[in-house]
Order: sequence, then structure tokens, then C-alpha cells
Amino acid sequence: MRTSQPQTIYLKDYEVPPFLVDHTDLRFELFEDGARVHSTLSMRRNPESAAGQPLELDGDSLELESVALDGQALSDGDYEATPASLRIDSVPDQFSLSVVTWIRPQDNTRLEGLYKSSGMFCTQCEAEGFRCITYYPDRPDVMARFRTRIEADQSRYPVLLSNGNDVERGELDDGRHYAVWEDPFPKPSYLFALVAGDLVEKKDQFTTVSGREIDLRMYVEPRNAEKCDHALVSLKKAMRWDEEVYGREYDLDIFMIVAVDDFNMGAMENKGLNIFNSSCVLASPDTATDMAFQRIESIVAHEYFHNWSGNRVTCRDWFQLSLKEGFTVFRDTQFSSDMGSPTVKRIEDASLLRTAQFAEDGGPMAHPVRPDSYMEISNFYTLTVYEKGCEVVRMIHTLLGPEQFRAGSDLYFERHDGQAVTTDDFVRAMEDASGRDLSQFRLWYEQAGTPRLTVEDEYDDAQGTYRLTIHQSVPATPGQPEKQPQHIPFAVGLIGEQGKALPLRLSADEDENDAPTQRVLELTGDSHTFTFHGLQARPVPSLLQGFSAPVRVDYPWTRDQLMFLMSHDPDGFNRWDASQRLASDVIESLMHQPKDVRTDRRLLTAYRHLLADRSLDQALVARMLQLPTVAALIEQSETADVQAIHEARRRVLTELAVELRDDLVACYRRNQESGEYRLEPEDIARRALKNTALAWLLHVKDEEGRMLAVKQFEGATNMTDRASALRALVNSDFEGDRQQALDRFYGQFKEDPQVVEQWFAIQASSPNAGSLAHVEALLEHEAFDWKNPNKIRSVVGAFAGQNLSRFHAKDGSGYRFLAKRILALDETNPQIAARLVSPLTRWRKFKNVYSEGMKSALETLRDKPDLSKDVYEVVHKSLKD
Repeated sequence: MRTSQPQTIYLKDYEVPPFLVDHTDLRFELFEDGARVHSTLSMRRNPESAAGQPLELDGDSLELESVALDGQALSDGDYEATPASLRIDSVPDQFSLSVVTWIRPQDNTRLEGLYKSSGMFCTQCEAEGFRCITYYPDRPDVMARFRTRIEADQSRYPVLLSNGNDVERGELDDGRHYAVWEDPFPKPSYLFALVAGDLVEKKDQFTTVSGREIDLRMYVEPRNAEKCDHALVSLKKAMRWDEEVYGREYDLDIFMIVAVDDFNMGAMENKGLNIFNSSCVLASPDTATDMAFQRIESIVAHEYFHNWSGNRVTCRDWFQLSLKEGFTVFRDTQFSSDMGSPTVKRIEDASLLRTAQFAEDGGPMAHPVRPDSYMEISNFYTLTVYEKGCEVVRMIHTLLGPEQFRAGSDLYFERHDGQAVTTDDFVRAMEDASGRDLSQFRLWYEQAGTPRLTVEDEYDDAQGTYRLTIHQSVPATPGQPEKQPQHIPFAVGLIGEQGKALPLRLSADEDENDAPTQRVLELTGDSHTFTFHGLQARPVPSLLQGFSAPVRVDYPWTRDQLMFLMSHDPDGFNRWDASQRLASDVIESLMHQPKDVRTDRRLLTAYRHLLADRSLDQALVARMLQLPTVAALIEQSETADVQAIHEARRRVLTELAVELRDDLVACYRRNQESGEYRLEPEDIARRALKNTALAWLLHVKDEEGRMLAVKQFEGATNMTDRASALRALVNSDFEGDRQQALDRFYGQFKEDPQVVEQWFAIQASSPNAGSLAHVEALLEHEAFDWKNPNKIRSVVGAFAGQNLSRFHAKDGSGYRFLAKRILALDETNPQIAARLVSPLTRWRKFKNVYSEGMKSALETLRDKPDLSKDVYEVVHKSLKD
């Protein structure tokens, strides 16, 4: 076991940096056996810090070659150096420090700092990767202007890139060459980027609102040259949208994107040089699904939007991570809503939040949007910081309205341009621009946990009034046993007997014609009662419309009311929510019933109406036809019995598919495409409906469905249809067709790593095909690579995170399998290892037959000698009493 606990960092201990860096001059000499890094820092004491402090710089696995202060070489006695730090006790108030370090990118399996991927050099410096390159005050509140010179072999690395503008190039002796890049804007070290490789350049241009011409460049390996168009189109859409919606114009002369196969994250917003995981940026109709196209558009936009919300205005410290991430996720969700179906986008975001983030909020790693402490900052790139952080910004937008929110964001950017600030600074700008007091609202940044709203109602026929009483509570979470009421925007509507939205009159004197049909009620106390007037009959409440706050809502809807809302609620999100609540209620009611108990016919009727309804947004229909996932049903359970949940869900799906067989075939044929592939919302919706119907047909081993799936797989002209047919066959009992399709798919795409990752994930996530033995065989496949995070996620991650009935085997074999893989990865890539621990962390949520095995797996991890601090933090918090 580890003999010492890793150090915990606390927000309350924050102190300003004792030294500032005005200019950072870097020179990289890149070789096959390593890299020599020359850094010259123009430094000065911070006037806001205590006087006389020694200079201490961060490092990680560095080999120091030399140190010079103001041009004078220092001897060993003048400084104290370890691979993790450099300390000089006596320095003047202003000075130049020159350091030469030797690093080994080719051996860097952690993929932090400078490393090699597919023969190219690249960097990942967020959060604390720059210290793996050279000694530096590696913290976000130290901002400097960077000048970077890169030297490398010209034949192996013809492309040399870094942040900012390309200012100089030239040739050197021995077939080497160099490039110099200069970034005119101060930035923290985590935004530094470098790429050197044999890459294809794809060019485009964008004209800003002020008439400036921006060069857009994308760099990829030659085999990916035809997969760049969508990313470049998405980039230009994002640039224009940010000008129009937020008034933000791009500030450099060049914007670059590089695709890298080996990458721990999805993408990185380095100033002017975004580095992307290949799976998050490369796409063509032959290799990427509709979902992948939409995801790429969103991620490209997200990283571009960071240019202002993260780069020009950055975080003071890592506790403020949501300052940039939550705000930027909100911006990219707005953008994606404008580019497609706003309702479906809201459903996607809320589904992720309610299934995964609510689970995080209810588990041992629960933390506020602005955490109070951490051991390893990489563990706090979480759904709470990103997705709940986005919802917090969304609630501010809801409370202030679009115009005042825009005024607040303008003030925020103007006031803090070029600064490293806090979430309080963001909220304060919103207050100052709008005149609203958001003091209580700040609790959303400070308190962990998902608020629970319990709603009671009462109708007075004689008075024609309807009362809603709403109680709020926030559950205890680790380190926060007591909670205060939060400021919650709660959007409601009332639906009348004829299916029409009713005017919401909060007083008898209010004119019916002036009353809105939706109101945002502001909850600030433990309990509130709202009375609506002028009602002729008891309405059906439509609660939390548009998912106006990240909360749980408890209200005793009947199944008839849910069917009514599915058909009549004008709020698309709540129509979908009603379908999920109805299906969940039916599934849960069958969990411990004899097999001859039939599914409630009302669910069958509701789905039949959906399949026939062509008046609704078909993208919404496709979403409403999907049963709640096993993960969602687990999260709704008090104590989860995974196998009972899986079996009950399977029973409902089987009965529905049998009863709706003809409706499903008709839906499939009605939505078959003719003509070339288009990435338009109506075409995406049509494919989603068709492929949902196909999956249902194969679930019940329908012979016509099998023929349709085989035909679609063999004749598909796009990856959406090809992968959907493959997934349907893999999840079916047609074993011969399954294996034949898998072999053919791999044979066709084995040279494309991103498509092979899809092939892996379809198998590993399948309850039918993804047995533990099959998943272990995939780990031995020629295309699997333990050094590549995407491959790990597509097999190990897909099995543990999606194939829940197999992972949660009652004999604990799935848990032992995951623990074994985490232990191996902890030696090479602790960041990925720590993220894979997540499926085990909520062991208390499950029945004993599961929880004992999950706890045992965590204890196996705990007992590993020299466990990385990444994994240590997650495991020990999970086991803490």
C-alpha cells in the first residue's frame, strides 16, 4: 500500500504568485531520442506577494542541464534541483532566468507535456503538463507572452507549429530546419502548444465582421486528408455565430487545428493552435455517423469559443475551472441548438446530466461546481464542472433574459480581458450589468448535490384556483452535511382538458389576454406556494419546462396524465420527459412480477400514436421512442438491482416490438432515403427513426427485420446506416449474420483507426455480443493498442460504462476485470486509469450482491503499492466511511 497520502490542495489556501513572468522565450531541439528545451524567462517579483520569498518553479520528470541568472551560469550550490522542482533562494526583484532541460517525449505514455503520437511531436499542457517540459511557475494566474523556436529534422518533421503568428522560418545544418512563432497575447503555460510532424495542410479563410482575413489551417496525417471539410465548415459557422451572438471577433491572423490519435482529452483550446483527439474532429459520410458529425461541430465550436471564454479571460486557479468550461459549454450548447433541433439538443444535454452528473452528485466524488479541494486536478475535469457548470450559467441566462445576459457577458469580457479571474468575477459582471442581486444564486457554485423539489397541488373548483406548493431540499454530500436553500428558476405551464396551454394568472385581477402560458417561478426558500386564477377545471401541470434547472422533481403524475402530456404538452422537452417517466414507471412495476404479467397497454398505445404522428418534429419522435436506458433506471432506483432492471426493460421492449411489429416496418420503409447523404436536421431525424425501428425489429428476431438490416448494411452509402445496421445485428440473436457483418466491417475499415474504434465499441457495449470472454478477446486483437486512450475507452470503457448487465455480473467478474486493467494502466497513464474507476465508485447504490464485489475491486486498487495520486484520490474517497 502507499505509505503516504498525496497532498490535498485547498481553495482557502490560495495565495497570489510570488513571481510573475512577463515574457517566455523557448527553443526546442527535437531529436529521435529526446528533446532539449531552452527556456529564458523575464521575471519579476509580484508586488502583491510577501517580500523575500525564494524562487520555486514546478517540474515533473525533468533532467536539468544548466541554469543561468541574468546571463551568469549558476553552480550546483546556487540552486536546489530535483526532477519535480527548481529552487533558488536569492534572486533580485527583476531578472532573467535561463534553464536547459532534457526530456524524453518518445517514452511519455502519460500523454502530458511533450510526447510523440504516430511519429509526431505534440503537447498537452492543461492542467499541469507544462512542468513536464521545463521548470516554470505552472499555474494559470501567471500569464506571459510567448516566443517559441522549434528545430527538427526537415524530412521527418516538415511542419513545425506553435501558438500565435508564424514570424520566421529557415534551414539549419544536417538537414534540419526551424520555425519561430510569436503569440502577442499573454497566456498561462497551460495554453502553450507545439506540434512537429509530417502532416497535410488543408486551408480555408474567414472574413471577420470588421473585414479582416483570417487564415484557417487544419493539419492531419495524409490518410485523413479527406476528413477535414466538416471541421472547417463548423469552425467558420462558430466564428460567425460568436460575432453575431456574443460580439466576439477572432484576434490573431491565423487559426490552426491539428488532429492527434493519442490524446487523453477530446480537444484542447491552446491559443491559435487547437489540438484535437482525432475522433473529435475527423469526419466523412463514409466514416462518421450523424452523431459524430454533430459532436464534431459542437467540439470545434467549444474549443473556438474558448478563445475568449478561457484564453483572453482565464482562470485564476484550477478551483475556478468552471469559469471557462461551464460558460463555454453553455455557449456551445446555444450554438448547437441554433444549428439543429433545440428540443433534441436540450434532451441530449439533460439526459447526460440526469443519468451521469446526478450520479456524480450522489456519489463519493461529489463536489461543488467550484470545488473546495483536490489531490489531482485531472480528476476534476468532471460532468459537475462542465455540464452542471453549464446549467448554472444557463440559469443566470434564464433569470436575466437574453439582453441582460449579453450585457453581462460584454461587461465580463471588457472588464477582465487579459486577466485570470474567478467565478465570483463572472457573477459580479452579470449583477452589475443587470442590477439583479445574485448573492443567493452563488450557492450553485458552492454547494454540491442535486436539489430535490417535491411538488404538491390543490384545485379549488369553487374559486377556480390551482395551487402549486414546491418544497426544496439539497441532500448531504461528502464534507457538506448541511445545505442552504438555493435560488432555482422553475419554469411551469398548465395544460387544460382540451390539450391547450392555459394562461397563468398569478392574481385574479390579471388580464387573461396578458398572462403568459409559461412562467419562470423563482424558488429561494424551503417552500413556496403559487396560486393560479381563472381556471375552469383541474389542469395537468407541466413542471420544469425546458429543464430550467438541474434538479429532481417529485410529483405523483398518473399514467393517464403522462400520456396526456406526451400528446399535448407544448414544451417539447416535457413531452419527451413524460414518455420517459411513463416507460420508467411501467418497467419498474414489472421488475419483480411474474413473466406472464403484461406490459401496461397505455404504453403500447402511446408508442403506436408516436409511430404514426407525422405532425411532430420527427427528431423528437425518434427520441421519445427510445426507452430509458439501464443507466437511467439505475439512477432512479433507491437500491439498484441491475439484472432485474435489465430483464424488466428487455421484457417491455420485447412486448412492444412484437405488438408494434407492423408499425415498425411501416416506419422503417417510410423513412428510407433515396438520393445522396445530407447532414440536414430532417434527414438526420429520418435516419434516427428508421434505425430505431430496425433495432426494435431485430430485438425480437423478426425475419423481415433481419433481411432489412442485412440489406441496409450491405448497401449503405453512409456510416450512420452502416453502423446502425451493424449494431442491430450485433444486438440480435442472428449469430451468423452478426459475425459475418463484423468481419466484413473490419475488413473494409481496418486501416482507419477511428472507424475501428466504433467497431470495438459496438461489440463491447452489446449485452448479446459483449460477454466478458469476448471483451477480453478484443483486448488481444491486432488493432487494439494499450497506449491509445481511444482504444481503451472503446473497449474497456464501453464495457464498464454501457454494457451494464454484463459488467454487473453477480459473480463480480466484471469488477475484477476492470480492476485488473486499471492497475496496469496506472503504471503508464494514470489519468485514463483514474477515469475508468468511476463505474465502481457508487458501490453503495447497488444491492449487496453487486456492492460487495465492487467494494472488493476498489480495495484491490487501494492495496497497490505506489498507487498514482490520480487513482488514489478516487479510490480512497470511494471507500471512505
